[in-house]
Amino acid sequence: MAIIINLDVMLAKRKMSLSELSERVGITMANLSILKNGKAKAIRFSTLEAICKALECQPGDILEYKSDEDTKG
Repeated sequence: MAIIINLDVMLAKRKMSLSELSERVGITMANLSILKNGKAKAIRFSTLEAICKALECQPGDILEYKSDEDTKG
């Protein structure tokens, strides 16, 4: 099971930098970088809400599920 974080995709679509998102959401660059690179073990709903508000998107635009079969190869 894998949860894929598409934060970089949404940032590119919105033409927004990670530092700009950090300022808008109030989350450190380090924590956003951990999330963006798929190293995060969890995310608070309040954080997800703030990111979605700043990027004007839905949680499903950022989070994606892929089964083990889809990630092999």
